[in-house]
Amino acid sequence: MKTDRKQWTIQTAGLSDRGLRRSHNEDSLSVVPSLGLFVVADGMGGHNAGEVASRQAIESMVTFIHSAGSGDGQNWPVQPDPKLSTHENRLVAAIKLANRDVCRLSMEYPEYQGMGTTLVALLADPEHSTAAIAHVGDSRCYRVRDGKLEKLTYDHSWVEEQLQRGIITAQEARGHRWKNVITRALGNKLDVEVDVQSATIAEQDLFLLCSDGLSGMVAADELEQLAREEPDLEELARKMIIAANNAGGQDNISLILIRFLKSE
Repeated sequence: MKTDRKQWTIQTAGLSDRGLRRSHNEDSLSVVPSLGLFVVADGMGGHNAGEVASRQAIESMVTFIHSAGSGDGQNWPVQPDPKLSTHENRLVAAIKLANRDVCRLSMEYPEYQGMGTTLVALLADPEHSTAAIAHVGDSRCYRVRDGKLEKLTYDHSWVEEQLQRGIITAQEARGHRWKNVITRALGNKLDVEVDVQSATIAEQDLFLLCSDGLSGMVAADELEQLAREEPDLEELARKMIIAANNAGGQDNISLILIRFLKSE
């Protein structure tokens, strides 16, 4: 898919797969180039409740960004943070609203109690050649620039916290028995802490949003190699799914690829 947004052309591809071990897919994703919005949500809760949580979170975000996200914040569900950019504030407000909607469903319907979702989102700001990136949980954002892959987010997980403190090594983290224990998610409580940042956009930059079904199965150097070798985004998404399944496919696998090109 290709969309022009002022001086940038945005190429996108999104793909989700059940994997080899799960009976159904609880991930959801949304690709809305007209809004510059891209979201991957990894639901959890069992009995299809995870799918409900991830889908509700994305629907809430898209609705907010489309209808109220362009305003000055006066009618938003949360007050804008003066330390953040407009796009960062829009994204944080959308995620906080999504969290409240997931919590509401969980409280209203007994079958949804305990459901939740991790989430990573990118909101492009082509006018300023930046992208706001926000996440909750262990869904990730990477950027490939000049053939080099960089992880832009840090997982909200027990293992990531130990890794950042230098208690365990990266090799130990990959195979740790608690690597799936997350410390933050949507749906746990009515207010959620959202990590947000702005990343610069350069010619040919490729952003990868993904659930841990990809990042937990495919090493970063392999993702980097795939991105260098395959220019077609649809094919690259397919190859990344295959790589995750070849490594065991232990979880649902979802990803969105976003490439920025200078418009002529």
